[in-house]
Amino acid sequence: MVKKKITYQDAIAEIENILAKIENKELDVDELADNVKKVSTLIKICKDKLYKTEEEVEKILNQMDE
Repeated sequence: MVKKKITYQDAIAEIENILAKIENKELDVDELADNVKKVSTLIKICKDKLYKTEEEVEKILNQMDE
């Protein structure tokens, strides 16, 4: 299975969508665990993207100081 590269914005939108379903009790117990696992994965993707972006910005700023 080939995983599509997800953007930060798409990941956030999917997290918000799943959270809304949980808050509105639209998910049954059978779907809940799978969706919580998916949110966990999406949060990790977001954190990784933020960390990499922070590193890149710091590199650029350091190059500007030189």
